[in-house]
Amino acid sequence: MHAEEEHIVEFKVLFKVLIALFMLTGLTVLAGSVDLGYFSVAVALLIATAKASLVVFFFMHLKYEGGLFKIMVLLAFVILAIFIGFTFFDVAFRTN
Repeated sequence: MHAEEEHIVEFKVLFKVLIALFMLTGLTVLAGSVDLGYFSVAVALLIATAKASLVVFFFMHLKYEGGLFKIMVLLAFVILAIFIGFTFFDVAFRTN
């Protein structure tokens, strides 16, 4: 039987993550107000990935899980990125 371990994250760490999430949200707003052309979607997705990673690692405690579980979550994100990438290729090479 597997005994669950309790992971208590310090308030200081969670507060730093919260501040980072606020800063990344501000960066998202700033990036949305600047015309980056084709790169605007890529920049928005990159910022969203950083925010999602912070949430998954600290608030969902992935940082404290075993290696195999981390690899499985990473694999799911890589597969999602591949699907989104194929969508970008389709949109980028369309002819009107």
